Amino acid sequence: MSDISYGVFDHLDHNSWGQDDLTAFYEDRLRLIEAYDAAGFYAYHLAEHHATPLGTAPSPGIFLSAVAQRSTRLRFGPMVYCLPLYHPIRLLEEICMLDQLSGGRLELGVGRGISPIEVGYFGLDTETAPAMYREALDLILQGMQCQKGGGDLTFAGEHYQVTEMPVTLQPRQQPHPPLWYGLSHPDSTVWAAQNGVNIITNRDEAGSRQITDRYRQEWRNLGHDEATLPRMGMSRHVIIAETEVEAFEIARRAYPVWRRSFYQLWDRHGMKPINVNFPESFDELVTLGQAIAGTPDQVAGEIERQAKASGINYFLCRFAFGDMRYDEAKQSVDLFARHITTI
Repeated sequence: MSDISYGVFDHLDHNSWGQDDLTAFYEDRLRLIEAYDAAGFYAYHLAEHHATPLGTAPSPGIFLSAVAQRSTRLRFGPMVYCLPLYHPIRLLEEICMLDQLSGGRLELGVGRGISPIEVGYFGLDTETAPAMYREALDLILQGMQCQKGGGDLTFAGEHYQVTEMPVTLQPRQQPHPPLWYGLSHPDSTVWAAQNGVNIITNRDEAGSRQITDRYRQEWRNLGHDEATLPRMGMSRHVIIAETEVEAFEIARRAYPVWRRSFYQLWDRHGMKPINVNFPESFDELVTLGQAIAGTPDQVAGEIERQAKASGINYFLCRFAFGDMRYDEAKQSVDLFARHITTI
């Protein structure tokens, strides 16, 4: 599978390791990130969520600054920064800091926030959030170019305005860190292709194939060669053990804990998640093709099959979730690195 690169997606959900001590939880996750770094994964992508145990990194930049110091070659970034929840000037400065602190390893995921419940806690109207997202992204991208154009930032939008503000920081990567966007509909690939944005989806094989086929078509329509195609990723829960029985025992215990965290806010408000549905049992998740468990050979074979069926060129693993212990997740990473090429 030499045409596929590998990454890691993480919700940093609180019940991982079954620990009540949040300090110890963060430290164990950072130890696991050291293992991702050593194994040669391309990047670590961290979700942003608020007011839910699904995400204990509601300010992903803070955790990622620790990732920058605990890794040497692993690229990393938010997936995604929920832009309407930040003032874009402050986020611009933090992005520049993270890229410099890591020696230019930041991968910049952006979005408006998938949960209207979480956005609502910030007092924002979900109807205006898309416009705020677009303005914030424009301001941030413009700000990263200011030092080349004289150092002052002027931006006049409906939601954000700034006049002749000196910009004293710039990212190490020019013109900006690589952009990432999460999507679930093929039409969203139009903007992504026009701007050379990497993408990630949680869709099943058929839905992912619609997205990757459309992206390739949009890319060709713009006159680009497929050799320069951005990364098109798909994420899956992945559990590897020496035996299939052990892998399923771990996953069947850990997955329902993760799922409860995922649905907690939605259930509390009597709402359904948008464009996603996770079944109650891990076995159902495997049947849907959205989780892979077994021995290294079994997992490698299924990843290869799904990659071909979906048309992706980037495969993201969720190695740690629910009440899975550090040693259980580390086993998956070690076996993956030993038996499935990651570099």
